[in-house]
Amino acid sequence: MTITAPTTPTDVTTAPGLGSMLLHGAAASVLAAAATSAVAAAGVAVGIGTDVAGAPIPVSGFAVLTLIFAALGLVIATALRRFARHPRTAWLRTTVALTVLSFVPDVLVDATIATKALLILTHVVAAAIVIPAVARRLV
Repeated sequence: MTITAPTTPTDVTTAPGLGSMLLHGAAASVLAAAATSAVAAAGVAVGIGTDVAGAPIPVSGFAVLTLIFAALGLVIATALRRFARHPRTAWLRTTVALTVLSFVPDVLVDATIATKALLILTHVVAAAIVIPAVARRLV
């Protein structure tokens, strides 16, 4: 008679923890801040101004605002993780809608068309980095 030890199923998947989501989200936020600053610097290098209503936005300002709004996004992701039935779907829908809404001030601001396009591009770049990084950690 042979006795075998009970085995646990190996195909069980568990959702990543809150800490994992926040850590990866924070890392993506830092990367997005660097990327938006790089996009803004590249725009300035090719002659696109960052003047809004006559005052230039410093390249570092792009990083700071990216970090602030990415942190707000992580708060939203934490709430969705806790309260939404399908947090990943809710995250994707919410963040895509918020990204599109973020274009409205850029379109309405007193700036050149090229500056407006540069501002919108920085929003798209940040969203393209942060949204998928957080979505992968939501189940």
